[in-house]
Amino acid sequence: MADRFFLTTAIDYVNGNPHLGHAYEKILSDAVCRYHRSIGDDVRFLTGVDEHGQKVQQSAQKQNIPPQEFCDTMSSHFRALADSLHISYDQFGRTTESAHKNVVRDFLQRTFDQGDIYFKTYEGFYSTRAEQFVTEKDMVNGEWPEIYGEVVPLKEENYFFKLSKYQDWLRDYVTAHEDFILPTFRRKEVLQALEKPLNDLCISRPKSRLAWGIPLPFNEEYVTYVWYDALVNYYSFAKDASGKSYWPATAHVIGKDIMVPPHAVYWPIMLHAIGEELPKQLIVHGFWMNRGAKMSKSVGNIVDPVPYIEKFGCDALRYFLLREMVVGQDADFWDEKVQQRYQSDLGNDLGNLVNRSLAMIGRYRNGVVPAYDAAKATEQEADLRSDAVITEYRTAMDGVQTHLALQAIWKLVTRANQYVEETAPWKLAKDPAQSGRLDLVLAHLAESVRRLSVLIGAIMPVTAEKIQAQLGLTTPQVQLSEAAFGTSLTGHTVNKPEPLFPRFEEPKK
Repeated sequence: MADRFFLTTAIDYVNGNPHLGHAYEKILSDAVCRYHRSIGDDVRFLTGVDEHGQKVQQSAQKQNIPPQEFCDTMSSHFRALADSLHISYDQFGRTTESAHKNVVRDFLQRTFDQGDIYFKTYEGFYSTRAEQFVTEKDMVNGEWPEIYGEVVPLKEENYFFKLSKYQDWLRDYVTAHEDFILPTFRRKEVLQALEKPLNDLCISRPKSRLAWGIPLPFNEEYVTYVWYDALVNYYSFAKDASGKSYWPATAHVIGKDIMVPPHAVYWPIMLHAIGEELPKQLIVHGFWMNRGAKMSKSVGNIVDPVPYIEKFGCDALRYFLLREMVVGQDADFWDEKVQQRYQSDLGNDLGNLVNRSLAMIGRYRNGVVPAYDAAKATEQEADLRSDAVITEYRTAMDGVQTHLALQAIWKLVTRANQYVEETAPWKLAKDPAQSGRLDLVLAHLAESVRRLSVLIGAIMPVTAEKIQAQLGLTTPQVQLSEAAFGTSLTGHTVNKPEPLFPRFEEPKK
């Protein structure tokens, strides 16, 4: 029986346009899900958008349109980006869907019924940008950090969730479950946050101030705090169309900026308080920097991924982002580095290998992969036949280290290119006495190309399909077991190669 694998991403807030960080998180998640499908797991992949809250209401008011119309437009941008990146999600959830609203109200009612929600008057400070109440202990050197934007004094009656009641439980849980947060060094941040007393969480906003939200089931004059609403989406969409539940989530993929407190404090406690299972693991990635500087709307250095998809292609961007970032750490994005990876790794290494391998089969064997005498294989062929690349790749992907997975794959790419130079098929073709050796070399190159098309499938799905099409394979090879060396191509006719990563001239400045 296949293992269930349920992955969710952070849902994107529709108050702004999608950027490189959104693209990376979806690409990383997609690669992980494609990998798990390739090893036979029963995968459900959930992504989507967060559509409630004060900022959405304000943006809609500025455009003089209903909030739902604003959300419909913005949501389409995020979905279009995911589709252009070939993200293989099973569901694109929206928090304005009725199914989600019902689950949020059920969560609230269950929590209220057991006495973990109470009503009180709050007097303090409120951040509109973060849409949350803050206290003076959140200040740094006597000033509010930039993440809070404008902070104003506020006195208001609201409902609060007894977050502090479960602080000791959460600290014990995180301490006992070392693999709950990946990478493990992020776990220290959670434990440090839990050293200080937790404030109870305000989980409502009065409709008189904010109407765009999910009404509380026990008081319709209030709507649900946007973070409480958003977090529940992971549970709301855990069932497939047949009603089969995939909960608990195997992994949540999130950015480091929303690990504490939402995903590592609020969400585990919200679930535990009503007796629901916790997600198995939080996968926390870092930030993308723009030439060493943090990307920021105020600075104006946010990177829009769409022009890069249009210029280099979807898979080139996927390759770059998954090769450059070590999950959990920050990474740098700049045009010259993208261009270099495109021309060197993709064009010169992978693209050139596929092109000349298939071209030589066409030139010397009329496009038919020849049979060969396996007993005459030498040490030169040993690396091309080895399963070591599969082992390294699986180890890396199991640990969500895509940069290591690609390094493992590129060892085979590099070795295959070296093999071409060492064996020089163009010289063997001139000597009739070397006909058997030429058959062996061409067959090993064809098989290496086929193996690579399987190995890159999770990370560069479009390129994998193109390679398989050039090989004349009509059935996509999605199972990782197909990456083992074999002889299935013997006697098979390959197609004429076409450039996978065409060269283009940069305009002179």
